[in-house]
Amino acid sequence: MRIKVLTLKNFRNYKEETFAFSEGLNVLYGRNAQGKTNCAEAVYYLCTGTSPRARKDRQMIRAGEESAHIAALAESRFGEVRIEADIRESGRELRINGEKIVRNADLLGNLRGVFFSPDELRLVQGGPEERRRFLNVSISQLSKSYYTALVRYNKILGQRNALLKERSVSMILETLPVWDAQLCAFAAELVRRREEYIARLAPLAAEKHAYLTDGAEKLEVFADRCIVGDDVAKALAKELEANYEKDIRLGFTTAGPHRDDLKILINGTEARVYGSQGQARTAALAFKLAEIAIFRDVAGEPPVLVLDDVMSELDLPRRRKLLAEVEGVQTVLTCTHTEKVLFGKEVNKIRIVNGAIRR
Repeated sequence: MRIKVLTLKNFRNYKEETFAFSEGLNVLYGRNAQGKTNCAEAVYYLCTGTSPRARKDRQMIRAGEESAHIAALAESRFGEVRIEADIRESGRELRINGEKIVRNADLLGNLRGVFFSPDELRLVQGGPEERRRFLNVSISQLSKSYYTALVRYNKILGQRNALLKERSVSMILETLPVWDAQLCAFAAELVRRREEYIARLAPLAAEKHAYLTDGAEKLEVFADRCIVGDDVAKALAKELEANYEKDIRLGFTTAGPHRDDLKILINGTEARVYGSQGQARTAALAFKLAEIAIFRDVAGEPPVLVLDDVMSELDLPRRRKLLAEVEGVQTVLTCTHTEKVLFGKEVNKIRIVNGAIRR
C-alpha cells in the first residue's frame, strides 16, 4: 500500500501543492514551522478520517479561506484508489473514487496508516484514554465492524450518561435496563476484538522492543479489562446493575470497555510510573513497529508509515535500526536536516519552505 500523489489546497499553511511520493523513504525536510508536519497530518487524515493533533477539522483550513482540500492517489494490492476530503466550516465531504461517502467507516481500509511523533509518548506515559485511542484507531483500520460497534457503543454510552444526570431517580431506574441491554451487546464485540488484537500485539511489540534495545530490556503488554469473564455481555450487565446507585450519584457510567486499559511493563515494572523518557519513547516505537507487522499480516500488505520529527529524539543506533526495520514500507519522514537520517540510502527528498515545495 502506498501513496503515489498527494494534493493539498488551502490546507494549513499550504496554498496549493502536489507531492509525488516514491515507494520507499520520502523525506520532507526544512526548518521548523515550514509545513512538514502539516503534510504528515494530511496523509494520516486520509487514512483514518481524523487528525492526530486538531480537535476540530476546521482548524486545518488555511487562514482566510473557507475550505481546504486534500486528495491522494493511492495504490494497494487491489488496484488504484483516489481518496478526497473537502473540509469546510460547516462540515466535510469525503469521496472514494469520486463517489461521496457519508460514514467514516467507508473511508477506513482504503488507505491504512501508522503515525508516530514525539507526542506518541502519551501511549506509554499518558492516561488510559491514550491507550484505548491507540487500540481503537488501529483496530478500526482493520475491521469496519469494530468501528461501527465502537460508534454505537459511544452513542449509547452518551445517552446513558445523560439519563444518569436526570433528577427523577425513579425514571432513571426504569429506563436504565433498556440502555444497558444495547450497551452490553456492543461492549462484547469491542472486548472480543481488542483481546484478539492484543494477543497479536504483545509478542510482536516485545520482539520489536528487544530489537531496538539489543535485548537489554524486556517489554510486556497485557489487557487490563474493567470487566472480566468469558461472557462479557452477561458480566457487564451484572456490574452495571450493581453500580446503579454509584452511577446515579456520580452522573456517569463507571463500568464497561470505555474504562479498559493496557498494562505496559518494562523489566517487570510499570512503564507509565517508573519508565524514563527514553524507555517510553522506545516502547511506543515498538508498538508502532508491531502495528505495521499486524497490518501486513492481516491486510496482506504494509501500511503507509508517517514518522514526524522522530529522528531528533533517537540516538544514532536506534535511527539506523528504525530505518532498517521499515525497509519495504512506504515512509513519509519529516526532519530538519536530511544528512542526519539518510545514512547513504536512496530516498525521495522534498524540501519544504513556508508551505511550498522548493525545487
